[in-house]
Amino acid sequence: MGKITILLVEDHTLVRQGIRQFLEREEDLEVVGEASDGEEAVRLTEQLKPDVIIMDIAMPKLNGIEATKQIKQLPFRTIILILTAYDYEEYIFPILEAGAAGYLLKDMSASELIDAIHTVYGGESILHPAVAHKLIEQFRDTSVKHGRGQVLDLLTEREAEVLKMAAKGMSNKEIANELFLSVHTVESHLGSIFNKLGVCSRIEAAKEALKKGWFTLADLS
Repeated sequence: MGKITILLVEDHTLVRQGIRQFLEREEDLEVVGEASDGEEAVRLTEQLKPDVIIMDIAMPKLNGIEATKQIKQLPFRTIILILTAYDYEEYIFPILEAGAAGYLLKDMSASELIDAIHTVYGGESILHPAVAHKLIEQFRDTSVKHGRGQVLDLLTEREAEVLKMAAKGMSNKEIANELFLSVHTVESHLGSIFNKLGVCSRIEAAKEALKKGWFTLADLS
């Protein structure tokens, strides 16, 4: 199995170099490039086609939100993992809507960041607890009370089960164990769910389910 290639996008050189040093100690990770602003991030992504981009939000020339939007329009799959000092709602919701697979804060440890890279590379989403709390509060404000019976009009019963477990934050392996399925089957169900809902991530799928009233926050607690 090849290495996971990574592009670092961070406007503070010292922070960027520090992240690179501990990532490159991992045998399965390879930093293939560095960018100091959003415009450079888009250009290097086109050139290098990294598996994962670790990106800050507040940057010169083009911020992380706009850079993410442009990168997600490119004709190949690149996973974006946000690493920032800010947990402002005006950053969180737009960047997740733009297609970021995770949102982390810079108070995390090196080992936690490495685990997060493997998580998003494996097709799952990850949120810092403070960010997850803000997202849940938004769900509380936007979820509706009707349409709970309509989930099976769009999803199969098994897909509805998988979606509910994914919305609870369970990993693909945990879902597979709970439902006595293979991880590959769970991944196939999630792919079908994403296609039917017109979304690209677990976060977006959970948000749509709550908006439609298929689940409540109590169901996911």
